[in-house]
Amino acid sequence: MTSPILITGGAQRLGLAIAKDLIAQQHEVIITYRTKKPAVDELKALGAVVIQADFATQDGITTLISDVKSQTKTLRAVIHNASDWDQEADTNDYNQLFQKMMQVHANTPYQLNLALQNMLASNDVVSDIIHMTDYVQIKGSKKHIAYAASKAALHNLTLSFSALLAPKVKVKVNSIAPALVMFNDHDSPIYRAKALKKSLLEVCPGPQEAVKAVNYLLSSDYVTGQTLHLDGGRHLK
Repeated sequence: MTSPILITGGAQRLGLAIAKDLIAQQHEVIITYRTKKPAVDELKALGAVVIQADFATQDGITTLISDVKSQTKTLRAVIHNASDWDQEADTNDYNQLFQKMMQVHANTPYQLNLALQNMLASNDVVSDIIHMTDYVQIKGSKKHIAYAASKAALHNLTLSFSALLAPKVKVKVNSIAPALVMFNDHDSPIYRAKALKKSLLEVCPGPQEAVKAVNYLLSSDYVTGQTLHLDGGRHLK
């Protein structure tokens, strides 16, 4: 069995689908979750190591690093999936909003990558860091300004860490940037129809599109410093 794969935010949506797929492939998986959900127990029953972590605080980051190191001496990959989608319309405290978005989406991956790089380098095979960014990292978002800025920062971390960790450390670093890949249960038919029109393909492929992207990057021997855009041609609309 290979070294474990760490997935932050692995108890829901894309993170959950990725975790289940990797477990099915006989990978050892460690997932973090912020809030207890039924999926946490489900993943634990499937064999995953589950760790509660809140990345909104520095203590949360520091504690997770310690917890991961207590579980394993090596890592096959780190998949940074933990995310918040807070928006300016829901608050007047813009400083707090911006700080939170940067903390969760940029500062946490930054610190984890540096703290865990030796564990990633301790494998016989090339290891991976995968940043789950967003379509808005390039275009921006008038409704989620701080969120978009933090995802752009995460994209930039991909470029910096790919240069830092190869070839000496043998770690590939890439991003996956989804646009619409899955709906929420509460999304209305009107919203869904409008959202589908934003891409050339006019489909919502589901979480398996992200699963396939992760598997591609994990299996690749020659891709680093790149972004896989899962947007159905949205950038051409």
